[in-house]
Amino acid sequence: MTETATGLQEKKSDKELYSYQQGAINKIFEKFDTAADNYHLLYQLPTGGGKTVIFSEMVRQYLKNHKKKVLVMTHRVELCNQTSTMLTNFGVPNKVVNSKANLDDQDQYICFVAMVETLNNRLNDGKLDISDIGLVIIDEAHYNSFTKLFKFFENSFVLGVTATPLSSSKELPMKDNYDELITGESIQSLIENEFLARAEVYQYDMGLTSLEVGSNGDYTVKSSEDLYTSPAMLDKTLQAYLKHSKGKKALIFNNGINTSIQIYYTFKAAGLPVMHLDNTATKKQRKQILKWFKETPDAILSSVSILTTGFDEPTIDTIILNRATKSLTLYYQMIGRGSRILNNKSSFKVIDLGNNYHRFGPWGADLDWQMIFKSPNFYMERLQNDEDIESNFRHEMAEEIRAQFAKSEEVYFDIKEVYTDATYKGESSKVVLERSIEQHGRICIENSEDVYDALGLAKLLDEDIDYRIQSYAKCISRSTFNFLKWLKDDYKLKLNSYLRQNFDEVFEEINGFPPEE
Repeated sequence: MTETATGLQEKKSDKELYSYQQGAINKIFEKFDTAADNYHLLYQLPTGGGKTVIFSEMVRQYLKNHKKKVLVMTHRVELCNQTSTMLTNFGVPNKVVNSKANLDDQDQYICFVAMVETLNNRLNDGKLDISDIGLVIIDEAHYNSFTKLFKFFENSFVLGVTATPLSSSKELPMKDNYDELITGESIQSLIENEFLARAEVYQYDMGLTSLEVGSNGDYTVKSSEDLYTSPAMLDKTLQAYLKHSKGKKALIFNNGINTSIQIYYTFKAAGLPVMHLDNTATKKQRKQILKWFKETPDAILSSVSILTTGFDEPTIDTIILNRATKSLTLYYQMIGRGSRILNNKSSFKVIDLGNNYHRFGPWGADLDWQMIFKSPNFYMERLQNDEDIESNFRHEMAEEIRAQFAKSEEVYFDIKEVYTDATYKGESSKVVLERSIEQHGRICIENSEDVYDALGLAKLLDEDIDYRIQSYAKCISRSTFNFLKWLKDDYKLKLNSYLRQNFDEVFEEINGFPPEE
């Protein structure tokens, strides 16, 4: 291997840049050549588009043509190591500045790779000489941890790279730290040109109004755990996997360690090959689990936050969003883990159990990143809240329950519509539940031979009744736990009473003959 006068080496990798990657480099260098030395530029490219490849080639070209040094910042140790390896493959010797690094030989390097917190400590201690840094590259630039370091690089050109130019904090918009945004290829374009796989989304209408939003603007772990560890939710996640992806490699994202552990036990009890991974795992455990996940064709990995960035496993067939998020960035990161292409893989599945599709739209939708960059609050304020999202849902019975009502063409009852009609006519709101009970009673009788069959079918309507009670409570703006419980219990009593009193009459009306004695 030969060395150039700058200390650069010949590329170890034969990786050729795609035309869109080279085009991005040209755009960025054009800005670099014309803008001020301390210009802050942000570059957006979807997960899987090759951001690390682009900025590694940029570093190589920059060092070849300039007499200043380069610093690359990351926010996680995995990204730090991956970036260092990629730079080495591009012929750029680099020094990793981590907590154990000996900086006595720093004058021998023209490129440094550092984690943000370690770098902050080293700079505050004065142990790293940054007087000759001409270019600073920030990976995953939407994280706000980097902003505290900008004061050290007031005379450097800063290039931030991200898949989603939307700050992780509402109080620190990216437009305050970057002068301009350059957008790269869209997800749709990368799919059409076979650089990314296409997402097939299976969405479930979820009741999420019990979730609470924390100070960081996203749903709290506690409220998420309360909802997603319920037996009904655990079973729904399992059934969704079995229906859409049985026997396929799946990565599950959860909001909370306890949820992930409960998912692990649920899937294991079903005889499925599953493991759990969170940030409390040792490096050795993590390595073993990821090796197992890679090598096992039908592996299921339940995880918590740890695999959203810096993790690439092209063999993933299914992403399960077993959580809700208000973060557009997280939504794109989670789904992006399944988008890597393989020779025999051109699509992947996404099972959404958090209304995320309803909240943000399809992964790969034609988002106006320039508008989001310039007016992030305007974008965030236009997102629908859970109550508005759920008001548009049409509740569907589970398939196995719907099969018990096969003789009924329609089992749906629109509480909101009936309430609106009753209000318009000046009727009491009580008639809404009376008509709902009558409709429930009718479909029970329609699918029964005698009153005992009908009473048995009524017991299967628990979830349907719950949904109708919730909808009714929203209409009348009363939703305390005790009130809802009383309404539901009263509803069931009245439904059973209706069946006993009206079975014969309704049966004959439906069938044209009375029930057998």
